[in-house]
Amino acid sequence: MAELQIKNLHVDVETNDGPKNILKGVDLTIRSGETHAIMGPNGSGKSTLAYAIAGHPKYVVTDGQILLDGEDVLEMSVDERARAGMFLAMQYPVEVPGVTVANFLRTAKTAVDGEAPALRTWTKDVREAMERLRMDGEFATRNVNEGFSGGEKKRHEILQMELLRPKIAVLDETDSGLDVDALRIVSEGVNRLKDSSDVGIMLITHYTRILRYIHPDFVHVFVNGRVAEEGGPELAERLEEEGYDRFLSGARA
Repeated sequence: MAELQIKNLHVDVETNDGPKNILKGVDLTIRSGETHAIMGPNGSGKSTLAYAIAGHPKYVVTDGQILLDGEDVLEMSVDERARAGMFLAMQYPVEVPGVTVANFLRTAKTAVDGEAPALRTWTKDVREAMERLRMDGEFATRNVNEGFSGGEKKRHEILQMELLRPKIAVLDETDSGLDVDALRIVSEGVNRLKDSSDVGIMLITHYTRILRYIHPDFVHVFVNGRVAEEGGPELAERLEEEGYDRFLSGARA
């Protein structure tokens, strides 16, 4: 069983005006088979948490720990984190001109596993995963995210996750910019991986609509760089009805 522990995490982000403190003492534990929804208003620190876990150089951990199965994640490079079983589906996936999806996926799989997958088996796995995500076969010949629609970018992120099969997957606003059909297809991909492996999922979102498809075990509300409240799925239902006003008024006070 994998376990990601975040203890008293403080994170600054580099800005043109110098470091700005965003996370102010976050405690969170995610275990295999669990889905944790991270919710909160804009600017509350949700994406900062994702990038700090992944090792983005712009996000500087000033205090606290991130442990994966007891190992210090903060001592690992970005690629070492991926090999250890961490995965980040980005809110805004970047374009990689000149690198095809097929080459990117096989290179990533080889880097994570430490050896190249058998070509015949790999080709079959990629084709079947793309079919499940309603992706045309020609998609594999396109350059990574170049000219992709919002829905195509997010399906590609889930395709990577299905093929790499991480221990802990951080999904940063995967529902952003998706229409109803794409949201359902992407959610089905997340649920398939969860059902077929012991992955632990951190699902970052503003809205509850994706939680109609991906049912969380735990919900954490972020406000002003801290966890303001925690609960089960019923907390997401309350947020649907009430919004974040009661948290924001308390933070302003």
